Amino acid sequence: MSEITLTIVKVLFLALLWLFILFVASVVRSDLFGRAVPGGDSGRQLQTPERPKKSRRAKGQPRVMTITNGSNAGMSAELAAGMIMIGRGADCQLILDDDYVSTRHARVVAGENGIYIEDLGSTNGSYVNGLRITAPTTITLQDTVRIGKTVLKLET
Repeated sequence: MSEITLTIVKVLFLALLWLFILFVASVVRSDLFGRAVPGGDSGRQLQTPERPKKSRRAKGQPRVMTITNGSNAGMSAELAAGMIMIGRGADCQLILDDDYVSTRHARVVAGENGIYIEDLGSTNGSYVNGLRITAPTTITLQDTVRIGKTVLKLET
């Protein structure tokens, strides 16, 4: 090989090496700090869900959501206010210590047509009787709810 060919190969190799290093730095930066989001609606406030009106429940109706399996087994929250927020955040009534649970993962609401659970756009989803839910789903005493690795159940 001539000396000029060897120099061109060295320069091309060095350029590819720098492109690789810049690509890795970009990936690490986006993992640490996230991606840029367009700021068109920066002044918009988050909507707080309306709490349903309190209704009298007949005797024997579910009134407590209890963790039956998981790291927080035995914890429970009452449906007295008509809604239970489930997640890892401090504003939740049922705080789950589970790496697969979002900050505000799901909510259980006692409405006029029964009790239903709604996934709040979590990454790993919410499951009722082993099926992933995508819309508010009615739950009863016989149903099991799985959020992350935690299993919950309604009780009277």
